[in-house]
Amino acid sequence: MNEDTDPEPEERRTPDGTEQGHRDLVAQPHTPGEGGPILTAEAAAARASTAQNPLGKPGRRFDPRSPFMVGMTGAAGVAVTYGAIQALMAVSQVLVLITIALFLAIGLEPVVSWLVRPWFPRWAAVTAVFLVAIGLLAGFLAAAIPPLVTQGNALVHNAPDYVDHLAHRYPLIDTLNTRLHLQDRLQQWLGSDPSKLAGGVLGAGRLVFSIVSGTVIVAVLTGYFMANFAQVRTSIYRLFPHSRRARAILIGDEIFVKVGGYILGNLVISGITAVLTFIWLLIFDVPYPLLLAVLVAVLDLIPVVGSTLAGIIVALVALTVSLPVTVATIVFFIILRLFEDYVLVPRIIGRTVRVPAVVTVVSVLLGGALLGIVGALLAIPVAAAVLLIISETVLPSLDER
Repeated sequence: MNEDTDPEPEERRTPDGTEQGHRDLVAQPHTPGEGGPILTAEAAAARASTAQNPLGKPGRRFDPRSPFMVGMTGAAGVAVTYGAIQALMAVSQVLVLITIALFLAIGLEPVVSWLVRPWFPRWAAVTAVFLVAIGLLAGFLAAAIPPLVTQGNALVHNAPDYVDHLAHRYPLIDTLNTRLHLQDRLQQWLGSDPSKLAGGVLGAGRLVFSIVSGTVIVAVLTGYFMANFAQVRTSIYRLFPHSRRARAILIGDEIFVKVGGYILGNLVISGITAVLTFIWLLIFDVPYPLLLAVLVAVLDLIPVVGSTLAGIIVALVALTVSLPVTVATIVFFIILRLFEDYVLVPRIIGRTVRVPAVVTVVSVLLGGALLGIVGALLAIPVAAAVLLIISETVLPSLDER
């Protein structure tokens, strides 16, 4: 027998020696009445099956430049792109939660890495940081929620009276109240229509459930990201080719440092401004000090406009005390903003994040338009990372051309 000729497999032959491409475990019983063309094709299949190619040799490849293949490739690309966009829209809320958790894990990573020692492993450092963060948050909520609810309800119920009080004290507000009917609008908005009240209660319930479930999901994901941050970092760098991996590690770690330093520092600065605001409001007996202090902490996280908006809101509430207290509150917030920009930010965040003022404003506006408050909060570290990548990769290659 010729060595180049492959013997036909035994299972491809019937007991009488004829060729057969029909498998014994498929469509039995096998009879000649299935059709002559099929029997002929099965005999050809038996001859095509060899030891090297049990399922036959592959046929001639399609010409990728043929009109059919070009059209199919274009249609498949459009379909895949459309499906990817629809999938991203469907899971957009989940992706936002994942992004928040990842940024929080990056922000807490400097603390975790600082705690790691030969006698204090990473899992213990992650556990300690996570428990302290959850404990501080739970303690704050337990202490703050009752007065926040009380002060919030009081503010809602007393809002029309405050408008009337301010209208009698300040002619400008009286003129605005007369022209715009502010007091009537507030009373109508805060009316006790049962249908509106029921809708408001249901809406508030959905909002509370969404906030609580989102907080739990972010907390769990943050813990997972913190515990597996080394593996996440390794997986990201493995995506780069070997020739560029060293450069990717240097740039990537610098981005992690910038993002982590900014997020952690921003949280600390917001806490300091909230405490100082709370003390100021207590000294001058401005109503709802805790509610306003928490509002200042949340708004101060938003770059550029957050602290200014918080100052305007607190100054309006201070009008219910007296005009001198309002003026003093405005001066306090101006000094607080200068103190934050020239003392707290350089000392706590330092020069970790260097973003030009124009880029800061544009990035905050774009982030807020895309993802709302979350986008505005994450705009500056993302802009810093993009600027670093452009300055280290794109600009040098352009300068060499």
